[in-house]
Parts: sequence; C-alpha cells; structure tokens
Amino acid sequence: MEIIKTNIQDLLIIKSRVFEDARGYFFETYNEKNFADKSITNKFVQDNQSKSSYGVIRGLHYQLNPHSQAKLVSVVVGKVYDVAVDLRADSPTFGKWYGVELSDENHLQFLIPQGFAHGFSVLSETAIFSYKCDNLYAPQSEGGILYNDPSLAIDWRIPAEKALVSEKDLKLPLLKDVKTNF
Repeated sequence: MEIIKTNIQDLLIIKSRVFEDARGYFFETYNEKNFADKSITNKFVQDNQSKSSYGVIRGLHYQLNPHSQAKLVSVVVGKVYDVAVDLRADSPTFGKWYGVELSDENHLQFLIPQGFAHGFSVLSETAIFSYKCDNLYAPQSEGGILYNDPSLAIDWRIPAEKALVSEKDLKLPLLKDVKTNF
C-alpha cells in the first residue's frame, strides 16, 4: 500500500497493491493493521454505496461536529472525479480544494479527514461509489456548499448543460455563507 500526499495536509490518496492475472484482479480495500502502520487510525463505523449515471454531481456535503465524518472513498464500477474542500478554520488551506479521478481501473482510494466538504461527479456511463465513514450519519448535523460556487471554481469535468444535481444540492449556500465548527 502506497500513501500519496496531496497539497492539503491530511488529505491522502491510497494506492493499494493490485494482484492481476487472466482471471481478473484482487486487492485489499481496507486492512486496519496496514492502515495503522501508515499512521491512519480512523475507526470506520458505517459503509455506504451509491449508484449514479453520467453527469451526476453529488455534493459538496459535510457533517458538523460532534458528528463530523472522515471518509475513505473509492469506485467499484465506473469513473468519478472526487473533490474535497478544506473547511478547517485554522488550516492554511482553508477554502482550497483537491480533486482526484477514482475508477475501477486505477483502484485508487481517497482519504478525506473530518473537517472537509466532499463531492463527486460521474464521468462514466454509470458509477458505483463506495465509502467508509468514521462517524454515523446525523441529519441534524448536515451541511453543504453549492457545487458551482464561483469562489471555488471547481472543474467538475462535466459540461454545465449535462450536470445532474439534486434540488437539495442546488439550494446549498456559497462557501462564504457556511457556518462550520471544525
């Protein structure tokens, strides 16, 4: 397992060792000991999976403390562009974002710490997206940022006219108007 650091502290890309042969492939998506050996000690308590079609943009979502969630995300089928936005008040990269392509071909995982907003766009015909969370979902702690906030200028890699965004996500505030407690 290789840990790839991003330009935002604690935001990591995980590259697993993949064993491939004529039958297909095998790799460990999570091994508590191996992660701990790399100083990743999150205790994951909830697994989620979503299926989406091309052009879907989900996010940018987060949960406030004490229900904030770190997420270990990956793609089981298809390809997405995954984005995390730093919302930690004391971070030198507050309001900065990082994006990475995750797919069933590259087998990369993205570790998003607590204190980040998260979202993704679907680049393939369909995608099955999987994520482990280190805290349970708490609807009363939900927060979010409008996916196309001009101050973030995220290129979701989807033409604007093909973007499929939920009504709920279209009503999210701009970064400058969000209240966080990270």
